Amino acid sequence: MNLMHRRLCSSADWATKVADRMPRDLADVELGDDVLEIGPGYGATTRVLLDRVPHLTAVEVDEASAARLRVEFGDRIVHGDGTALPFDDGRFSAVVCFTMLHHVPSRALQDRLFAEARRVLRPGGVFRGVDSQLSLRFRLLHVGDTMVVVDPGTLPGRLTTAGFAPDPEVEVMSDTRLRFTARRP
Repeated sequence: MNLMHRRLCSSADWATKVADRMPRDLADVELGDDVLEIGPGYGATTRVLLDRVPHLTAVEVDEASAARLRVEFGDRIVHGDGTALPFDDGRFSAVVCFTMLHHVPSRALQDRLFAEARRVLRPGGVFRGVDSQLSLRFRLLHVGDTMVVVDPGTLPGRLTTAGFAPDPEVEVMSDTRLRFTARRP
C-alpha cells in the first residue's frame, strides 16, 4: 500500500466509516459461532466483528501488520496467507473479508483464496465479502499499489469453481462496492 492509502486505512475517520457500514455489510447473513476474517489490515473491521461474533480469528499476510494487530487483539491474530490458510478443514462457521481482495496480486491467487475459504468452512458455512469497484477516486488511491479489482460478472462462476454452492449472491452496491455471499454445500 502506498503512503496515502496506509494513512487513510489507519485513520479514525476510516474506522468510523467502517463501523457505520458494517451493519449493512453484514445484513441478512448469520455468521455463526466461529468466524475467520481474512486480511484485517489495520483492524477497523476486526473491532466491529468482535462485538458481533462469539469467537473471531483473523489472518493477516503482512508480518508487521499482524504484530501490530496482536498488540490490540492478542492471539486472535494469526500471521498467515489467505491463499494457504493454516487452519483445519471445516473449522469455521463463516469466513469474511472486507475491502482486501483487490490487494491480492492476481486473479489466480484470488481464486486460491476462495478455495481456501471454502476448505476451512464447515458444511453450510458462509463466505461473505465486500470489496471496492473501480472508480477514479479508487484508482488514484491505489497509484503504486496492487489493485486487482474483482469483476462482479465473473465472480459467481469463480466462487462455484472454488467449490461453493451454485448461484452465490453478488451485488454491486450503490456506493461502488461489491458484496457477495457464498455457501459451502
